[in-house]
Parts: sequence; structure tokens; C-alpha cells
Amino acid sequence: MGRTERGAGRAAGRRTGLRRRAAVVTGCAVAAATVAVLLPYGGGGGGRTAPVAASRTAPGARDTAVRAPATCTDPEASLRPSTADGPAVRRVKERGRLIAGVDQNSYRWGYRDPATGELSGFDIDLVRAVAKAILGDPDKVTFLAIPTNQRIPALQKGKVDIVVRTMTVNCDRVRQVAFSTAYFEAGQQVLAPKGSPVTAFDDSLRGKKVCTAKGSTGESELRREAHGASVLTVPNQLDCLVRLQLGQVDAVVTDSALAAGQAAQDPSVRLVGKPFTTESYGVAMNLRDEDLVRRVNAVLEDYRRGGGESPWMLAYRKWLAADLKGITAPPEPKYRD
Repeated sequence: MGRTERGAGRAAGRRTGLRRRAAVVTGCAVAAATVAVLLPYGGGGGGRTAPVAASRTAPGARDTAVRAPATCTDPEASLRPSTADGPAVRRVKERGRLIAGVDQNSYRWGYRDPATGELSGFDIDLVRAVAKAILGDPDKVTFLAIPTNQRIPALQKGKVDIVVRTMTVNCDRVRQVAFSTAYFEAGQQVLAPKGSPVTAFDDSLRGKKVCTAKGSTGESELRREAHGASVLTVPNQLDCLVRLQLGQVDAVVTDSALAAGQAAQDPSVRLVGKPFTTESYGVAMNLRDEDLVRRVNAVLEDYRRGGGESPWMLAYRKWLAADLKGITAPPEPKYRD
């Protein structure tokens, strides 16, 4: 083998090593999905899947525009809770399963536990609480993994009943889908390798390549002000972590809550600077499904109730407290009616 061939072989080996390292580090959450796939459901984690049943109301008939708010001054304000059944809740009950759009790649939030094969995380626990309230069984859920930029289309087309996927409530989105009250608060922040010259969401990004998920709040913020960086968008945030590990990008812009989970997966990266936005996560639904919005808000009222022993605080301590310290209570709900 000649010198050139040996050099090429060593370079290929280094690239392979990097890929293996990325696979090992991200093993806590499966490789990022680039298309929507059905996930195992039920309590067994045996890998069973089921087709998503077609909604009794055709997607075309569920015109979302008629329910969009005329103005948006307080996007976190939602509809007051109610346990009354309406068309959307009856649809879920007649089907016998709640169809939930989730993430399977966000450690601590929605990820497939490699030890059990089951979906786990803060968002997954909340989905199961909704299923239990409506159907009497937390396992009566069909989980649908959807990329970040497909969350809104999945609701508008009637493919899912709810999306629980660290989805920020903002004025642009409330014109397209309905939200519950806030169930968590976070902010956009920068994730970078330890020792990187990138120090915050500022001019230290100039000339660097930054990754964010397409359709995310991070993409909106970078479109508004990139600080001289070039921007790469990908379907899912975990794709950004892999590219950071491979040296294909210099930094990631994502929610601080998600970034904390990624830093927990890979000790070679860290959060830098401070969160530069304040954002609330909500459960998203079709704009016409007002009765389902009210039912989910009733679930959240119960989920918050109980002080330090509330289901919300128990889930926080189980999934998030190790990486997001100092939170003592869930966000207070806001209502507009």
C-alpha cells in the first residue's frame, strides 16, 4: 500500500471512529428520525405497532382557520379546564386510544430507553396522564414520532390528537394550532464543545457554523439575528448533537431544557452563556378541538396539584432535576376565558 493509500486509510479510520463515538454517546436516545414512524405502544415495550386510525372527521373538514385568534397579546393564555365531553374527546373514546405526536430522541423528555425499549421521559409521562384521564388507562396510547417541523402539519391533517414534544407556545403557532396552558418554562441557549471559543449567543458565533432544528424557535431566532454565523437546519435536535460530535458544526442553538439533556448524554459539550429567550411549553392540539384543549387543561390542573408531591414535581425530580436544578414549582396557568 502506498503512502497516499495509507493516509486515506487512516483518515477513513478517524472518520469511522468519530461515527462510532457519536453512536455510543447518543445511545441513550435512538438515532434521530428523519421521517415520522409509528412507535410501540402499551406497557409491554415489546415492539408492537399499530396503524393510526383515520379520524371520523376528515382532515379536510377540520378547517383550522375558523378558530384562530384574531389577535395575540398573551399566547400562553388558554381555555379554562372542563371535563365535559365534546366531539374531540368522544373521537378519542370511540377509537379507544389517544394518538400522541412525540419525540423519541430527546433524552429526559421523550426518548427510547435502550435498557427497556420503551419510550420514557417527562413528556411521555404527561401523555400517559392525559390517556388515563380520558380513557382510564395510561397505556391506551399510540405514539407517533414526528420531526420538529412536522408537529403542526400532523395536527392540522388529523394524524394525531395531541403533540407533546417540548413545543414552545408563541403567537405564530397559536394562529395554526391550539395550546394547553404552559407545563414547563425554558429558553433558547447555545451548546458548544468544552474549550470552544463560542461563549454565548453573541458575536463569538461569527464565522462559525451553527445547527438548529428546522421549524424550531431556535431557527426563528437565528433567522432574526445569526451573529455572523452560517446556519444548518436539520429535522431533529439530536441530529445537531451528532453533527457537533463529528465536528461538522461549531455550536447548537436549542431550548435550554433539551440542551441540558444533550450535555448529560455527552460530557464533552456544555451549555454556554445564558438563555436568551423565555419560552413556555404547551400541549398542542387542532384549533377546532376546543373540548380536548379544555380536557387537557383539566389534566394539567390535577398534574400540578399537591405541592412538592404533585405528579408534576415527581416527574420533574425523576427526569429533569439532575440537569435543570432549582425548579420548585410548575408554571402558573393562564386563561383567557
